[in-house]
Amino acid sequence: MNIALVVNPISGGGKGRKMGESIARELTARGIQFTLVRESSSADTLICLKRIAESTPFTLILGVGGDGLAHLLFPKAIEMQIPIFIAPAGTGNDFARSTGTFGLNAVNVVNAILQEEPVLIDMGLAERGDERIWFGQVLSTGFDSLVNERANAYKVIRGKIKYIIATARELPFFVPRTYKMTIDETVIETGAMLVAIANGRSYGGGMQVCPDADLQDGLFDVLLLKPIPVREFVRVFPKVFSGKHVSHPAVEIRRAKSVTLDSNAIAYADGERIGSLPIKVTNKPNAMLTWVL
Repeated sequence: MNIALVVNPISGGGKGRKMGESIARELTARGIQFTLVRESSSADTLICLKRIAESTPFTLILGVGGDGLAHLLFPKAIEMQIPIFIAPAGTGNDFARSTGTFGLNAVNVVNAILQEEPVLIDMGLAERGDERIWFGQVLSTGFDSLVNERANAYKVIRGKIKYIIATARELPFFVPRTYKMTIDETVIETGAMLVAIANGRSYGGGMQVCPDADLQDGLFDVLLLKPIPVREFVRVFPKVFSGKHVSHPAVEIRRAKSVTLDSNAIAYADGERIGSLPIKVTNKPNAMLTWVL
């Protein structure tokens, strides 16, 4: 076993650095070979991984960080057809929530890699023009994407508080979009406050947007939130953390292998900006090896 230990030192307010150091010590103590990658940018991380793969091929990617790091590393694991383990050390950690690795410490992580077998899971593939973007959790568009846009513009405010502030400031001005959609073979045009295409069940740090989504069923859960008054939205929105929002009459969930979306809107996936619509999203069964505990 030769591990590429990829650490995001700034994830989770420095939690990534601390956990990365703990995992490195644990691997060393057990005599497991690894190469540490701890770069300051996404581009440098990928360049470093490519250089390592050319000189000392690795058989496992062990990422230490949050969903942003996971999103960066997914294509590499899929391309190389090797397993990936994401040690949860970010702000949201939603991929870890879906795989059952949320809350693990360094010892637990190394134990899982040594004692448990990785399994194949489904992945989402978004196609936008010539771009192909893999995602593990949720691709969404609508209100939450605009909140992300606003929050990302805050350079001084950090952590979850910036999303709370962004939500409060976006809500009074938000206007639902009209979406043209093809869900498998069904073509619809509808107004919506939010569209979420879920491979995993949560995003945004534990929001159970599609609580029944399954990483191994070959299907997306597709949520549509039809337009509702702002006061009603404020009342219903907190229920997303428990998944109880799905019983609201304005919420519709369908299951599909593929979805095409078009609107005057932008999309995010795994918390990362994808860009403007239109976009085609396809569920790719058994696309990646990881640990599901």
